[in-house]
Formats: sequence, structure tokens, C-alpha cells
Amino acid sequence: MLRNVFQNKKIAIVITIYWLLLLYILAALFWWFIALNRQNALMTELKYTSIQKGSKDYENQVLNIYYTQQRKRAQYAGEGVIFFAVIIIAAYFLFRATIRHFRFTQQQQNFMMAVTHELKTPIAIVKLNIETLQRRSLKEEYKERLLEDTISEADRLNNLCNNILVTSQLETGKYNCLKESIDMNVLLEQTVQEFQHRFKNVSIVYNQVADSLMLNGEVLLIQLLLNNLIENAIKYSFKDAFITLSLKQNGNKLMLTVADNGQGISDEEKKKVFEKFYRTGDENKRKTKGTGLGLYLCKKIVQSHNGSISIADNHPQGTIFTVIFTT
Repeated sequence: MLRNVFQNKKIAIVITIYWLLLLYILAALFWWFIALNRQNALMTELKYTSIQKGSKDYENQVLNIYYTQQRKRAQYAGEGVIFFAVIIIAAYFLFRATIRHFRFTQQQQNFMMAVTHELKTPIAIVKLNIETLQRRSLKEEYKERLLEDTISEADRLNNLCNNILVTSQLETGKYNCLKESIDMNVLLEQTVQEFQHRFKNVSIVYNQVADSLMLNGEVLLIQLLLNNLIENAIKYSFKDAFITLSLKQNGNKLMLTVADNGQGISDEEKKKVFEKFYRTGDENKRKTKGTGLGLYLCKKIVQSHNGSISIADNHPQGTIFTVIFTT
């Protein structure tokens, strides 16, 4: 992402001007130090010439002039070091804030392009399917298939809108979280069935270890959490994806894991995938769909339920997302 920031010509010009100004300020500071030392040396020479060599306190006067010169030199050096440290620290934080701003702006632009594409695609499919049903006399089997595709795309559109809306509400603290007792087994089974219906070529297995595992939570938020974790696993898996879900109770801890056999996530990107708008890989070469809100929203949802979410490598390949709730 930082490389993409510097590839922008306008930003590159701003950064270049910034570093030139910083170098100018440091050079002026260094020249100020030299000029003050020269002035100090000249003043010392004038003081030396103003005293009489034969006077009784000649040596004391010489020593006083010498010590004064040294004190001034130490003062200038101390002030110079302090000014230098302040300038460097301020320049560092200003540069970091500027880069973050440019990066966030770039991510917002990428998000707008991605969300526009994500909105247009299901809308176009739904419109085409409805027009096909209106204009043609079709067999019942084909009608059912078109209706299923339409409902699937409508669900995809609804999930996208929910992601954007809920993210905004959670960030501003305006989401009214109405928690209730949720049977996670039932919710997981329903979610797995829906995804298996939508993605015929994906194998999704839910390993149930208990008849009833309850969680006090908001149904919509927990559903969005499951949807985003499973969609993310499918998105970054290969053609014949294999996804495993498990839910375990350990004391007052409820642990949910979503494991895939996909391309995996590098250690460097593991620290960034929960950031807002962040998407793995090169933005210019990316083929996967998404807006960069899914995992960010997952983290927000988990935090709103006083839980934690983490990432680990799956073996021999893939990724495991682990969510832990306190019941």
C-alpha cells in the first residue's frame, strides 16, 4: 500500500517538497550553530584584547573569559540538540500522519470502486433475470433456477448493505444492540445450509460437538459475523474449497473456528486484515470481490460481544479464524 501511495505523482511531489523543507530547516539549524560559535569566538577575542596583561587579576580574567566561552558553546550545543530532536520527532509524526492520510484516502477510493462494482453486479443480474421471466415462456425448472439466482443475488446485496450500515452504526455508537439467548448450533446449521445452496462447488462441514450451545448476543450481528467469516474463507480459497466450522464450549468460553484450505495469509498481513478497507494482495492485480469491510466488521462485532478474534495458519495450507466469546 505504501508503494502505491508513492506511485501517485501528486503525492510524490508533496513528499519531495516535504523532505526538501526538512533538509533546509536542518541545514539552517546547523548554520545557526556555526554562526553562534563564530560570534562567541569573536567576542572572546575582543574580551582578551580588552584586558591588560600586567594587571594583578589578569589570570583570573582570562579564566573567566575562557569559562564564559565554554558555557556559551555548551549552551548553543544543548539548544541545538533540543531543537534538532524536536524537529526530527515532529517531522516523523507529521510524515507518518501524512502517509496514513494518503493511504486511508487511497483505501477509501478503492472502497468506493469496489462497493460500486459489488452493488452493480447483483442489481444487473436481478434485472436480467426478471426481464427474462417477463419476456419469455420458460419451463418451470428454468424459472425456479432463475428465481433462486435472483434471491441469492438479493441476499448478497442485502448482506453488503448490512455490512456498510452496521459498520457505520457500530463506529458511531448508534447501533442499538438487543442481545438475547442464541442457540449457536441452530444458527450455524442454517448458515451452512444457505451457503451450500449458494455455492454448489464448495464443501462446508460443521462439526457439532454438543446439542445446544447458547450465546447471549445480537442475532443480526452474529449472523453477519458468520456470513463474513465463511464468505472470506470461500473468497480466498481455490475452486474446490473445503471449509470446516467447529463450535466448542470450554468452561465459560465459547470457541468458534472457521478453517479453509485456501491461499493463506502472510504473517505481515495478519496484522492488517482487521483494518478498515484493508484487502490482502496487490490492488492493481486483485481478482477477488470485496470491499475491505468484512473482517473489520467481524472484529467490531466480536468486540461488541466482549470477545476476541485471531488468525492462525491451517496445515498443510489455508487459514483458521478463531472467535472466543465469554458466556
